[in-house]
Amino acid sequence: MLASLESWLSPRLVGIRRRDQVEKLPLDDALLDTLDWDMRRDLDQLAPTHVAVPTGSRIRIDYSQADTPRIAVRLQEMFGLEQTPTIANGDVPLTLELLSPAQRPVQVTNDLAGFWRTSYFEVRKEMRGRYPRHAWPEDPLSATPTRAQGRDRDGVIRTGCRT
Repeated sequence: MLASLESWLSPRLVGIRRRDQVEKLPLDDALLDTLDWDMRRDLDQLAPTHVAVPTGSRIRIDYSQADTPRIAVRLQEMFGLEQTPTIANGDVPLTLELLSPAQRPVQVTNDLAGFWRTSYFEVRKEMRGRYPRHAWPEDPLSATPTRAQGRDRDGVIRTGCRT
């Protein structure tokens, strides 16, 4: 990249006069523009920007720690998924930051199957007390994943629950 600095960076410096303007340059776009179509396709396949979870939500992958790409996702959106999502042709498991309905971390794991078998039951016990209007199934692998689901006072499941 240093050898070709002039070809990919110079065009983006036109009109820039201050350091803070340089700091705001979208360098990721500049670097991606240096890739041909095949390389870009391969990059998107091996290191996607997002991953789909069982609810259909597309969750952004955080690559800020290169050795541990991670996603932050509500625990209830992962119901029904047995294995940890992976990237790099299945070679790299994502680290999952499983969130409560209030978007607070309740567990960090790269072994979703192990979480469902062990830690989930303790998390479930605590979360049922804190968020009683949300579904906390005994068998999360057979449960329907949900984005925002809760129960009203009569125990009827409804969507869009805000507790």
